[in-house]
Amino acid sequence: MFGLHKQLERKSLALALGIVVAASIGGFVEIAPLFTIHQTVEDAPDMRVYTPLELAGRNIYIREGCYACHSQMIRTLRDEVERYGPYSLAVESKYDHPMLWGSKRTGPDLARVGAKYSDAWHVAHLDNPRAVVPESVMPAYRWLLRKDLRIDRLGDYLSAQRVVGVPYTDAMIANAEHDAYGQAAPDSAYAEGVTKRYGEATTIRVFDGQPGRLTEMDALVAYLQILGRLTDAAHKPAFAGRQ
Repeated sequence: MFGLHKQLERKSLALALGIVVAASIGGFVEIAPLFTIHQTVEDAPDMRVYTPLELAGRNIYIREGCYACHSQMIRTLRDEVERYGPYSLAVESKYDHPMLWGSKRTGPDLARVGAKYSDAWHVAHLDNPRAVVPESVMPAYRWLLRKDLRIDRLGDYLSAQRVVGVPYTDAMIANAEHDAYGQAAPDSAYAEGVTKRYGEATTIRVFDGQPGRLTEMDALVAYLQILGRLTDAAHKPAFAGRQ
C-alpha cells in the first residue's frame, strides 16, 4: 500500500486523478441523500417560523458564541432522551439558517429548553450564571440588559431568510420592526399584529422584566423560550413511541 502511495506521489497526474476520485466518492455520499430529502424529512403541518424578535435573539445567540458550548440536537441514545426529552427531528431545524446542532457540550443541550424555566430564571442566569447555578463556568452577559435591541434591519433579515426557503410573507417582512417591539410589549398597539401574523400560540410578554424598553435580553430570552416549540412533531405518538 505504501509503495503504491510513493508511486502516486511521483506521478502528479495520477495523484491528481486519485484525489478527484476520492473527493467524488465523498461528495456522492454526502449529496446523494439530498435527492430523497422530501421522503426522509418528517412532515410537520404545525411548524411555524421564528418571529422577528426570536430571530434577533438567535442572531445574538450566534454572535456571542453560545453554540460553542451548547448543542441543539438530542441524539437517539436512551440517556440523552431521558435527560433532555424526545430526540431531535430533522424537521425541527427546517427553518434554521444556519443550523446550530453542535457537538460540544460544555453546558447542557438546549434543543428543548423552551418553557423549561421562567423568563426571570433566564435573565438571572444570563446576568450572573453562578447566582443560579453555582458550579456554572458560563460567562456573564450583563450588558444584554443594558443594550437596546437594534430592529431597523429586521425586515431585510426576514427577506434574506425567505430567499433560502423560510415562508415569510410580505406582511411579516413589512411589519418586522413593529412585531419585534410588540412581542415584548403586550400592552402596546403592536402586540395584536404579532398574534395575527404568527399565531395565537405566540408568546407575547415582557421577557427581560423591563416594560417599555426593548433590549437584547428580551430577544435572547424570547429565542431560548421557543427552542423545541416550533412544532410538536417530536411529541406525537408516531415519534414518541420510538424512544
